Amino acid sequence: MAAPSRSLLRVLPRWQSLFFTCRAPSVSCNSLTANRQQHVRSYAATNRQKEKKEKKEEKVQEKVVKEKKNVDDKDRHKPYGLTYWAPVDDVYMVRYYPKPVYETPVAIEMLKSFQKLDFSPENQPVYINLRLDMKLDKKKKVDPFVSTIHLPHPFKSDDNSIVVFTENPDQARIAMENGATVAGGAELIDKILVDEITADFYLAEPDILQKLLPLKNKLRKKFPKSKRGSVGINIPRMIALFKTGHEYMVEDIYVNTQVATLDMPKESILENIHSILKDVGTHKPAEFGPFIDRAIICSRSSEGVHIKIDEWVPQEEKKA
Repeated sequence: MAAPSRSLLRVLPRWQSLFFTCRAPSVSCNSLTANRQQHVRSYAATNRQKEKKEKKEEKVQEKVVKEKKNVDDKDRHKPYGLTYWAPVDDVYMVRYYPKPVYETPVAIEMLKSFQKLDFSPENQPVYINLRLDMKLDKKKKVDPFVSTIHLPHPFKSDDNSIVVFTENPDQARIAMENGATVAGGAELIDKILVDEITADFYLAEPDILQKLLPLKNKLRKKFPKSKRGSVGINIPRMIALFKTGHEYMVEDIYVNTQVATLDMPKESILENIHSILKDVGTHKPAEFGPFIDRAIICSRSSEGVHIKIDEWVPQEEKKA
């Protein structure tokens, strides 16, 4: 009896381990722990995403709140962010000093002296570049515009070519008598599309504008518009303006246009510059401050020279 009892005691533990151990709980425990870990991770991920969104929103709000610092350099011993007002030596790093600003007559004489040093043509064009302050009240801005004026001293030898669109034979005859190159109705559209007729300016009466829409992509900026003054009833007046007028336009916040040729007298160039500045200033109300931030003149072969515009800006604009 002793031997069978011993063998039974040896087999019984093995049998218990085989038939009485439940493996399901271990599996369920693992799955529970896995689910718990997954829930914790997803919860942590969502928190991180929320934190990132909040940080982005805070940054956006900070950008909106931050405004440009308008530093007044008048009473400072040196300009803000630069080394000194003027260099001491002849050789210096340009970026560390403010760019010199000259009186307009002095700047014109400088351009003439540059031409002699470069041996470039004397009749090369003179350009002016203006940077404008387009801001008005709150979020409003001045819309980019196109303007045509009569310069006191024209620098072009030939008159501008003009095409007048009108369906009235009498108006077409008047246009040709006043100096138009071509005058006619919708029959001119096909000739313009194939470049058989080209012109510097295109004028039109209001009644024919709808028929000219096929030319919009062809003419682009030259397409007749009421804002440019190229659409109207008084055809002789429009022809007189555009035949000898000088046109300039605002691109973004800049005006870049020719004002003269370098071989013209200094006084003539000065008067043309004054006319451009005066006309540009009329496109912004004086109560919103000066319209022109910066003015540069240059010739085709020279560097740009900054000019003072305080003499051209009305006193009311400076006080506003």
